[in-house]
Order: sequence, then C-alpha cells, then structure tokens
Amino acid sequence: MKVVTFQSEGRVAVGLLEGEAVKDLSAVAPDMHTLIELGDRGLEHARAIAASAAVSLPLASVRLMAPIPPRRNVMCIGRNYEAHARESYEARGEEVAATEYPVIFTKNTTCVIGPYDDILFDKAVSEQIDYEAELAVIIGRKIRNASRDTAMAAVFGYTVLNDWTARSLEARSFARGLPPSEAKDFATQLGPVLVTPDELGPVEVLRTQVRVGAETRSCSRIGEWTFSLAESVAYISNQIELRAGDVVGAGRVFGGSADRHVPYGA
Repeated sequence: MKVVTFQSEGRVAVGLLEGEAVKDLSAVAPDMHTLIELGDRGLEHARAIAASAAVSLPLASVRLMAPIPPRRNVMCIGRNYEAHARESYEARGEEVAATEYPVIFTKNTTCVIGPYDDILFDKAVSEQIDYEAELAVIIGRKIRNASRDTAMAAVFGYTVLNDWTARSLEARSFARGLPPSEAKDFATQLGPVLVTPDELGPVEVLRTQVRVGAETRSCSRIGEWTFSLAESVAYISNQIELRAGDVVGAGRVFGGSADRHVPYGA
C-alpha cells in the first residue's frame, strides 16, 4: 500500500496513491500519525476504501507533502555504507577508520519539509551543501530493547529521506571525534510516498539513485550497508524508546561525495 499526505484546496489529508490518482482516507484517519496508531485496523479500513468506488483526485491536482511530520527528532545513522565512509574520509585527506557500532545523530523536527519544497539555507553559514539520499523507516509501534526480529516487526513503512548537509560544519564535528552535527534546520526532505512492507518487499535488494539535473551521481544497492536496518533499529531501541511515527534514516549510500557540492542557488 502506498499512502501519502496531500494538500488540496487548502485542506491537508491522508490519501491512498493508486497510479495517477489519490483516494482520500479522511474517513479512516485525519492524519498519518493517527493512521499509524490504528495499526492493522487502520490499514484494513484503508484497503476497503481502495477496493471501493470512492472518489479519486487526480494526482496532478494535489500537492504531496512530507508523508509524516515527525513529532520527535528524526534519528539517522552516520557512515553506514563502507563506500560512502571511504568517500568522506578520502575527501578530507584522512585515513579510513572502521566503524564498530552505528553512529547515531538526530535532526530537529523543524527541519523536515516535503519532497517538492524549496531548500532554504543561509549562504553565510555554509556554501558546501550536499544532498544525501537515504531510505527512511517509519516505526509503527512502541519498542524498547528490541531484538532484530522485533525491530522489523515494528516497522510501519518506508519512505525516501534527502538529508541536506552543510559539509563545512559537519567537518568540525568529525574533527573533534563527535557524531556528525550536520548543521542545519534548513532541510530534511521526506517523501513523497510512504510504502508499507507488504507492498515494498525486501528493501535490501532495492537501489537508490540520485540525479542532479541530467547527471546520475549515485546508483547503489540499499543492502550494501555496514549495519542492516534491523541492527540499526534494534540498536537505537536499546538507547531510547522508539514510538509510533518515529523516523529513522538508514544512512546515505555511495555518491555525492564531500567534494561535489551543489552550487549555492542551484
């Protein structure tokens, strides 16, 4: 199932994406958080609407927003792909260091924007702005001290996360041996679609592709990570309690290295 948060005629609602049409799920839940909290019951109701003759809106007539506006900080895994970690170290002229445990950092809820929103940042703060394409997982229920199996059973769905990063400020954190303070409230894009596990299948075999204009800068298999999604979610749940609606970024795949910044204003 593919679900979205959309805006139409000044109203924001949850919808079911089917091809080039969106079916309004307001009869099921007023927002994505509520749909997630309803669990299987909410999804069953949504499937019933999908099978009905409910009125659909043309996709072109609505604006897709971030599927879920997080209530708590977004949690991200740093340096979770060996090729990306090597790329980052080499760009700074440093020796590649092995990662023994997941590197966790968080992003403020205030920086989360939709997939088609403008990227706003201050040129005075940094001009070294990079995209970071990632898989993001949406937690479906409360978990703490989870095993890998329990962690994956708690997943509600997946979406795309574009973690825009100020490289010059990030480098200051790395220089002090700290997790990456990716230094911004300006942009963490989510969406446009939240896909349930039954629809998506095994995420390890999927590929993430990044294009800047007509140039393909990254095309990597998601499963080439150092720590699997199950390991990462379980690890985080051993540090803090994860709750329904929490967002976890699985880490940036290879491509878009720290010496290939997007020009300011591009």
